[in-house]
Parts: sequence; C-alpha cells; structure tokens
Amino acid sequence: MTEDRGAAVRFTALNIAEHLDQVAAFYMQAPDYWVLAEGGRPDAHEKAEEFFTAGAPGCDIDRSRFLGLFLGGRLSGLAELHYGFPTDSDAYLGLMIIGPWAQGVGHGTALLSEIERLARSDGATKLYVGVLEANPRGRAFWERVGFTATGVTKEDNAHGLGHVLHRLVKPL
Repeated sequence: MTEDRGAAVRFTALNIAEHLDQVAAFYMQAPDYWVLAEGGRPDAHEKAEEFFTAGAPGCDIDRSRFLGLFLGGRLSGLAELHYGFPTDSDAYLGLMIIGPWAQGVGHGTALLSEIERLARSDGATKLYVGVLEANPRGRAFWERVGFTATGVTKEDNAHGLGHVLHRLVKPL
C-alpha cells in the first residue's frame, strides 16, 4: 500500500532529543531493510539511537545531518548524511529508508534531491552510498538516480549473513 501522492511532503532536520521516539516507531513500522541486512527485526530503540550516533568511518558526527521525510504528520522516510568519507570533500549517505507505505510514488527521489542539495550547500563534491549485494532493488534505485559503481566492495559477515557491500558514487 502506498501513501497518497497528494499528501503534504515536508523535510525536517531530525535530532535525538526531539525525534528519537518517532525514529524508533518508524523502524517498528518499516523493518524490511533491517530484516535483509541483519536477518531479523531490529531493536527499534537501539537502531534509532544508532541513527543519531553512528557515523561513517572517520566522520565527525557533529557535522552530520539527519533528515526526516514527513507525509502529512507521519514520519515516512529517514536519511543520515555524513561528511569526510572517503575523503574530506565527500559526503556519505549512511542510510536512507522510505517506509513501505510511501514507496513507489517518487518520495525516495525527492528525499535524495534534498540530501544532494544539503551536501552541495555544505561543500561536498561527491555523494557516496553503500548498497548490499543482496538488495538488487535498492541498487537499481541508486543507479536509476545517477550513482555508479566505484569498484570498491567490502565483505561484511557481522550478522552471519555473508553480505557484500558495494560502494557507489554520484558527482554533485
């Protein structure tokens, strides 16, 4: 089921003090990525805290941006944007998730456009994202919106699932 295209779309800067419970509730309603990535439903509160506190390697979390996509009053998408990885002039999209009720009608593309705008305004020249090999639908989205493979891959067996992560890039 998708959200009505006519619902008012709003992008909001999120912070842990005001939005932790909303992010946790979002994860409860939209566990699909975590089921794929970690093999089960997440501890929503723990993942919500990580959303605000875990950054890309070598990034200064104080420079990071946390963004929510709201449809009407409902949190329907999340993104975390970090700076300084893999190089100082780069931005890294650590996570972007659209709730299943909001997929398939352009909200992901709209959220990405806002992320790109923020990254450019903060001086980034490239935007990187990692995509799981086990997520071909996600990779198709990233490629459709202009990301290309860097050739950098990483094996990740942290959850016993033998994932391979591919790094993609888009010039800003």
